[in-house]
Amino acid sequence: MIKVGIVDDQPLLLKGLGMIVNANEEMEVIWTANQGAEAVYKTNQAQPDVILMDIRMPEMNGVEATKIIKQAHPQVMVIILTTFMEDEEIFDSLKHGASGYLLKDATPETIIDAIKAAVLGGTIIEPNVASILVKHLKPVHIGSNDLKIESLTSREHEIAKAIAAGLSNKEIAEQLFVSEGTVKNHLTNILVKLELRDRTQLAIYMVRNDNLYQ
Repeated sequence: MIKVGIVDDQPLLLKGLGMIVNANEEMEVIWTANQGAEAVYKTNQAQPDVILMDIRMPEMNGVEATKIIKQAHPQVMVIILTTFMEDEEIFDSLKHGASGYLLKDATPETIIDAIKAAVLGGTIIEPNVASILVKHLKPVHIGSNDLKIESLTSREHEIAKAIAAGLSNKEIAEQLFVSEGTVKNHLTNILVKLELRDRTQLAIYMVRNDNLYQ
């Protein structure tokens, strides 16, 4: 059973998200919170597998709450779920360890799939959100020509594209008929060659450079 925490300062949305999650037989909502500080407290008391985290809330916003929670409980996955498309907030939430970013108008199926992907270690970034991230990251040269993408092997290309599609290491291993350890080794090599920090940066890099693989 996947344990889920939900954080939102709007009661109707909080209730709606809870209904979506609890309607899935593989998941249960173990707590809800109205703002960031409450989410931090409740996470310390009972760690969920995944938290659906609003960004704009009173007292402590979702970005700060995500940072604190991930520092104390790195195993807890956080999905940012909001109506806003603010560049800085999207970037900061991912920088502080969020597993992905979805808009609140996402379908129930998309939200459920995102929770499952987060548990498996996947990165959840909607295409329209990814385009904003790419724009925001240009100043730090994510995906610039000085990163030697041509140095990747064909297998490393496959794995990089799969990560950009949000697949976990386990799913990639099953798809390519290799072990998870092999996928992890390839991922390490990819990050070193492209001078990237983590799989989220890699996903963004691949979105920006997708035309290289058509």
